[in-house]
Amino acid sequence: MLILGIETATKTGSVALVGEEGVIAEYTLSIELTHSERLMATVERVMQDTGVAVADLDGFAVSIGPGSFTGLRIGLAAVKGLALVTNKPVLPVPTLKALAWNLPYAQHLICPLLDAKKKEVYTALYRFGESGIVQMMPEMVCSLKELAGKIKDRTVFTGEGSRLFREEIRSLFGDRALFAPASATVPSAASVAEIGRAMMNEGARPDLDGLTPLYIRRPEAEVAWEKRSRSQ
Repeated sequence: MLILGIETATKTGSVALVGEEGVIAEYTLSIELTHSERLMATVERVMQDTGVAVADLDGFAVSIGPGSFTGLRIGLAAVKGLALVTNKPVLPVPTLKALAWNLPYAQHLICPLLDAKKKEVYTALYRFGESGIVQMMPEMVCSLKELAGKIKDRTVFTGEGSRLFREEIRSLFGDRALFAPASATVPSAASVAEIGRAMMNEGARPDLDGLTPLYIRRPEAEVAWEKRSRSQ
């Protein structure tokens, strides 16, 4: 089973091809070009370098958020287009779960953090057990102070937020805070593809028309439009 994974939730975008034996190819870029400028070129390069045709794929996995509203829309639109052409399924993978996936069977709780701006983070809580990864707290947006009130156990922090807010995390959590290595804090299309592959093996076949990004927070443009409408 060949799955193409796409990750566009943050500035660091990636595309990966995963098969029976694991990762066949993965390209990761953290550059100023927008995902709309580089995504499809990266997909084409993965296909060309591996000698795999898009028609040979068994499905697509895409990071659905939370994260950059624009990046999520671009990734999902690209995957939907590929799925319509090939008639192959799309598996939606929560971005925070894919980040936790980078730390398999960690001894402690895993808390991915993404910068949500406004002094808040997107976060959730996971733990690895004998049956695999288990979500212990739903995706949410909150301040680090609020998060500190919810977590009492030693926790491994990962994601871009664990780098951006390391000192504040240390101040709030003390010796309860552990930090993932830098290489594990980057969103990975390979992790997205592996989770999507597991979903397909379990029989998941989501309706393509119903797939939408997991924003958690409403887009600023929507909030601004609502405020203008109320003031008129």
